[in-house]
Amino acid sequence: MSPILLAWIIAAILRISLGSATVAALTTSGLVIPLLNQADVNLALVVLATGAGSLIASHVNDAGFWMFKEFFGLNIKETFATWTLLETIISVVGLGFILLFSLVV
Repeated sequence: MSPILLAWIIAAILRISLGSATVAALTTSGLVIPLLNQADVNLALVVLATGAGSLIASHVNDAGFWMFKEFFGLNIKETFATWTLLETIISVVGLGFILLFSLVV
């Protein structure tokens, strides 16, 4: 499996389960760095994939979710339909562009 895709998947799973993008990114870094010694991959793209994966599916454990909800006066259902969807789209599209860049770099 590509280290770029692996970093994104680990960060996404941690983000969904924990709710914190910071914890997801830092934990993913600790898990993926030892694997990069054997792989011939651009480290900057792995870092970007980790960041993109840590953005996916923002939900009620995330402070940003509540700030967005209160700032725009939304209820929880509307916040899921806007903020969570937006963060998920950013994460998936980001992964797509990173994988495209990996073909060029």
